[in-house]
Amino acid sequence: MSRGFVKEEDQEEVPMVPPRADLPEGVTNYVTQTGMSELLQEQEDLIKERDSSEIKDEKEKRIQTNFINAKLGLLKTRIASAQVIDLSKQPKDEVRFGASLKLKIGDQSKPQQFQIVGVDEADIAKGKISFISPIAKLLTNKKVGDKVILELKPKNRVFEILEIEYDS
Repeated sequence: MSRGFVKEEDQEEVPMVPPRADLPEGVTNYVTQTGMSELLQEQEDLIKERDSSEIKDEKEKRIQTNFINAKLGLLKTRIASAQVIDLSKQPKDEVRFGASLKLKIGDQSKPQQFQIVGVDEADIAKGKISFISPIAKLLTNKKVGDKVILELKPKNRVFEILEIEYDS
């Protein structure tokens, strides 16, 4: 049927779903086991939210369902592409994916803790940085005692690796 014969108020709104964390095309979607568990829990939560909707208005319910289904579609794609890295098999004396690091940053006297994780797990407030971030790329393959320089304006920042651990 021609769109000219369809009432405007009968049109379904295409849900605007915020994109997931950026993962450049061609980059493997590495995740920790914790990260994979979080993705699966997110999927379960979205399904429960969709299936237990109490919205009575049919149009509003369809809009909500379409929105959740769109989010689920993005999430399922991310889960399907995830490659869980076994942290117990990472070299204990080198920074690799999943490493928890104690770093001395510049002139700061108190060391900071960070873990290199997947893009969906990254949360700087929790000390988790994405493996594709500039600092994670600089730290990868380094060892305790190594220093790396992150070039920033107006002043470069020096990171010294004090400790490397792999928590499962």
